[in-house]
Amino acid sequence: MNVLAQPMTIAGLLVTGIGVALLGSIKLSLARRLQIDEARIGGLVSAFGFTIIPMILVSGFLADHFGQKTVIIVGSILMALGMFILSRTNSYGAALVSVLLLGSAWSALVNAINAIVPSAFPGTMAYATNLSNVFFGIGAFITPIGLSYLLKRMNLPPILTVLGILVLIPGVLAFAVDFSQLFAVETGGTAIPSVEETTLGELLMNPMLWLCSLGMFFYSPLEASMGAWSTTYLGNQGISEDTALKWLSGFWLAFMLTRLITAFTISEGAETTVLIVLSLLCAAVMAMVVWGRGAAVGKSAVIGAGLVFGPVFPLILALLLTSVALEARGRAIGIFFAIGAIGWTVIPAMIGAKAKKEGVQRGFIVGVGSAIGLIVVSFLFMYQLG
Repeated sequence: MNVLAQPMTIAGLLVTGIGVALLGSIKLSLARRLQIDEARIGGLVSAFGFTIIPMILVSGFLADHFGQKTVIIVGSILMALGMFILSRTNSYGAALVSVLLLGSAWSALVNAINAIVPSAFPGTMAYATNLSNVFFGIGAFITPIGLSYLLKRMNLPPILTVLGILVLIPGVLAFAVDFSQLFAVETGGTAIPSVEETTLGELLMNPMLWLCSLGMFFYSPLEASMGAWSTTYLGNQGISEDTALKWLSGFWLAFMLTRLITAFTISEGAETTVLIVLSLLCAAVMAMVVWGRGAAVGKSAVIGAGLVFGPVFPLILALLLTSVALEARGRAIGIFFAIGAIGWTVIPAMIGAKAKKEGVQRGFIVGVGSAIGLIVVSFLFMYQLG
């Protein structure tokens, strides 16, 4: 394996983690700089999410046709460009353009990096996907903490300029990586078949593609909703804002810890069994959020959610990557994330609408329904794989 392949992959995972947490971490500073209200900032955050749905699909087709190397290089450049524009803009229109670039770049990098994870982290597929997503989680975890510290000491433009330089690292490293040699880890040294050897029609006939995508549809809103509303939920349980933020950090730490543990402990072939157990625990935790009362229960629910949510996405991704041909991986990942992004968008909106009428705690009953959907999909995995 190329000596720079793993550093490139780790850098890409950290950058995508930073990218997904960036707007939420700078929204208050950006609102002051642009002199806009919370609603328009919310529009920028939504624009990032909506951009992902079409662009991660497009990125998959581009990756399969032109190679992951090209997509990583272009994605790094686009992300740097988006940050440079955002660092210098004083208008909402230019900020929107930068967000569209960031969403497109994030989509490109997530698609291409996830496709090379099994080659960059040799071992079982579940080992590769869980370990790699620890690095993604680190990027997402340190971004709000790091930016909060930096924004107290300097202005937003120089911070974004430096970040714009740093996000070029995966693209720079990609120039030096021989991707044919990298994929030889999986192919046993044979050439990768051409994209025509697995047509789109054949890919769409793969039942595991749709099961994995449906699993992502039901899982992704659980993670997004707990990340978005856990501090409000804990506040309603009588916990102060500062303490609630610490427990939210605990959620993300538990989230990464179980991914790390799973990477080194799960045996090949146990993915579906573990997913069934985790999906049942997801439903139990969401039920605890809805019907539990008191600070102790609230804290336990938030940490419990981190522990059981952590390995779910990597395990579903492992099943996807195992079930599709290497030359179709980009398109499969694109469909997988696009359908997941729909769930990520629609179900939290349903939670928010119910929370507006009945409170955040009752709003999470929608999350219970989503967890039940994940349970059904997990049993279907076992049926499909025999």
